[in-house]
Amino acid sequence: MKQHFKETLRRPVLADNEESWAFIILPKALSGTLSRRGRITVEASVNDSSFIVTLEPDGYLSHWLRISAEVLKSAEVNFGDLVSIAITPLDQEPEPEVPADFKLALGKAPDAGAVWAQTTVIARLDWIHWIESAKQSKTRAKRIANACDMLSSGKGRVCCFDQSGFYSKALRAPKEAS
Repeated sequence: MKQHFKETLRRPVLADNEESWAFIILPKALSGTLSRRGRITVEASVNDSSFIVTLEPDGYLSHWLRISAEVLKSAEVNFGDLVSIAITPLDQEPEPEVPADFKLALGKAPDAGAVWAQTTVIARLDWIHWIESAKQSKTRAKRIANACDMLSSGKGRVCCFDQSGFYSKALRAPKEAS
């Protein structure tokens, strides 16, 4: 079901070489109507400029939405503008892109790859989210190794991962630039 709201475009703190983009935080009540607290893919529009995007959890039982420079240009909006936003959850979550390092590890662990192939798209999304939420490369590498071990032992879902970020506070919306 399509949901509409208005929100101000925020400017994130960006790395020096990062392309400019904007973000908004969904109203908590609207976010609460979504089917999950973790990542969820939606069709979104900003001032009638439509795109497909994966909402990210903000760590406060809501979600945030990244708006690319291309969409900002297409919608003719900029940071600080109040925009009309519509979101519609997709009927079926698309197959997530498997990060290259994880794909390589799965290829070297046939038992893990076999269980991976049998998991649901949502379970795959959670595995990938758990791996990508690591802040350090050392932690990411350890999570990939652990994922292969868990998958090899038949575990189809990542355990001990708070996909909303609420309890672990590991997931957050971007910091807003001043």
